[in-house]
This record gives sequence, C-alpha cells and structure tokens, in this order.
Amino acid sequence: MQPPPIRVRVWDLPTRLFHWALAACVVGSVISAKIGGNAMAWHLRLGYVVFTLLLFRLTWGLLGGRWSRFSSFAYAPRTLLRYLRGASRPDEHHDVGHSPLGALSVFALLGLLCLQVGTGLFADDEIATTGPLNKFVADATAHRLSGWHAHWGQWLIIGLVALHIAAIVYYTRWRGRSLVGPMWRGDKLLAAPAPAAADGPARRLLAAGVLALCALGVAWLVGLGD
Repeated sequence: MQPPPIRVRVWDLPTRLFHWALAACVVGSVISAKIGGNAMAWHLRLGYVVFTLLLFRLTWGLLGGRWSRFSSFAYAPRTLLRYLRGASRPDEHHDVGHSPLGALSVFALLGLLCLQVGTGLFADDEIATTGPLNKFVADATAHRLSGWHAHWGQWLIIGLVALHIAAIVYYTRWRGRSLVGPMWRGDKLLAAPAPAAADGPARRLLAAGVLALCALGVAWLVGLGD
C-alpha cells in the first residue's frame, strides 16, 4: 500500500497574490490598449500596477518563501537536460516548485514584462497618450520604443501567456497534475517529503512592507515626468 500523500506549503500567500494580480492586470492592460480612447487612462494605471508588482516579485525572488526564490529555480543547463531526459534526481524536487521548463517560462515572462513596462514609460502613441517619462528621450527614440511596445512586445507577451495556459491544460489533462490548485491554495500533495515555504504572519508583513516600498518607488519615478 502506498503511503498517503504529504501536504506541503509550496507557494506563500504573497507569491500567490502577486500571480493572480499580475494575471488580472496583464489581461486588463491588453484589453484597455485594444479599446483605446478613454480606456488608455486605465492602460497607464494598470501599467503602473504591473511595474509595482514586477519590482515586488524581483525583490521577493530574494526574500520570499523557499520555492518563490529565484535560487530554487535558476537551473543549470545540465539540470534542464536531465529533466528533459526524465532523469531528474529526487533531491532536485522538480515536482514541487517550478520545473526547469516552467522556470524558463517564468523568467521569459518576467523579462518581457519588464521590457514592456520600460518601453511604455517612454512611449508616445502620437494620438493622445504618452508615457510619463517620454519627455526625457528624443522623438526618434520614443518612436522606436513605442513600436516595440505596441507590436512585438505585446504579441510576444500574448504568445507566452497562451503557452503558459497550454502548459496548464497539458499537465492537468494528460499528466494528472493541477498547477492552478496549488497556486490558489498554496499547498501541494506530494509523494515524498520536501522543504516547506515559510508563510507565517511575519513573512506576510515583510511582503506588505516590500510592496509598499515598491509602490512608493514607482510613484516617485512616474512623478518625474510631471
């Protein structure tokens, strides 16, 4: 008889809130950009929220729970190759946090979103909306950044999001592993023990403080354009 599965806290609450807030803001940003007009005011606001969330996640990648830290899923190429061959070692716990392929997706999405936010700060749609830092760059530079923001950047992000959703469907339907449930509840049922992520009141208070500092930093930076 197999032993009962072990419930392990994998995703701390700050990471889960970040994940769902970022997903909502990215969807809202794409929709508001497609609508245009008065909705562009919301596109800018959502962009500032995404900026804040990204700063938080980059910081939380150093301070967060065990499986939220970048050190837990910054895999070496040989580790990725072992994973692709199905030869992962038990101590690597690829079934707990982000797998090597999942880690590539996370880093790619975070990097693209950072680039998208950065270009948006200087963009000018030549209609009625400009980024808050547009005045600090030449018109030619703003034009190039706007082109990336409205075209390549947008479609690459949509593509990565679609790939992310496809991976969720694949793991749920064909591998029998839910990726959504643990990111919602925080816990995973595992066949073997694994280190748990710290997720107590002190850690959540720390996350709130980090988020507040990130929001203040974004507000200061955006205010430079006034």
